[in-house]
Amino acid sequence: MEELTIKNLEACFKNAKVLKQNFVAVRIEMEGFPKAEIIVNPIENADSKLAYYQKTYNENLNHKYAKGIKIVGFTFGEDMKEIQEDLAY
Repeated sequence: MEELTIKNLEACFKNAKVLKQNFVAVRIEMEGFPKAEIIVNPIENADSKLAYYQKTYNENLNHKYAKGIKIVGFTFGEDMKEIQEDLAY
């Protein structure tokens, strides 16, 4: 997995499009929740979703407006199995 920075998240989304992958995904930890959630988006939503992450998360992928929320992983894949292999635990 890449270093957890907004620049590497941007690169992940770009590479997913260049490589014609079907999905992009992030794993997010939130205070008060025992397990992280995995958010999977179809590649067609990648540009809008990335714009949201750029606006909402700082350089170290901490949520700018809600303390205790952080992106702790990201990946892309052709299918859900690839996403699960990269982000599930």
